[in-house]
Amino acid sequence: MTKFPGFTDSETLTSIPDSFFRKLLYEIDETGELKVTLYALWRFEHMQGRVHYLRRRDFAAEPELLSGLGEAGLDSALEKAVQRGSLLRASPPRSGQGGQKGAEVYYFLNSPRGRAAAEACRKGQWHPAASPSAPPPERPNVYRLYEENIGPLTPLLADALRDAEQTYPPEWVAEAIEIAVKRNKRNWNYVEAILRRWKEEGHAKKQDRRDAQEDGRRYVEGEYADFIEH
Repeated sequence: MTKFPGFTDSETLTSIPDSFFRKLLYEIDETGELKVTLYALWRFEHMQGRVHYLRRRDFAAEPELLSGLGEAGLDSALEKAVQRGSLLRASPPRSGQGGQKGAEVYYFLNSPRGRAAAEACRKGQWHPAASPSAPPPERPNVYRLYEENIGPLTPLLADALRDAEQTYPPEWVAEAIEIAVKRNKRNWNYVEAILRRWKEEGHAKKQDRRDAQEDGRRYVEGEYADFIEH
């Protein structure tokens, strides 16, 4: 078993209906059904557009989910979720009823919006315009990046990193740490100097990564030199 490193303050959050904890959590007795139900709740929460849906291939495209269940296990888990009523399954009318033969199957959350969408799908009144939006990307964690690339955290450094998460976009922090590592300037003051310069002058103004590296050197060798550990 791989030990879970813990939750972070920079993650996106997923809203789960209270009825899941008051009812479904105690009724679902198989891991597979629990996994696909939670996965669907997570995906639906972060989707854009008016109609939120998933296809079987969207579940199967999640490597960790599929590796834990297998193809047959995934089908069984989806069937159980549909039979329980947490997920709804629908497809457009087949040939002879105004639709196409072998129409794809869609899964919806059993909510007012999901029930309306499933009914419209069965009647041929709704067809997806494109694939459902992709899962939200994992944001880089500044604490993990720091420990893996620079060194152990101290309470003061943890506070500084927390402030940086609230001040700068996470991709800025990741890029600044990468620059510090490449220049062998493994300290937070150097990283923070780069971030401050990007904030003051505009991150988009640097023409390429070499300009960003020059920003860091300017701080080390210039007016901030006395505050940066070498």
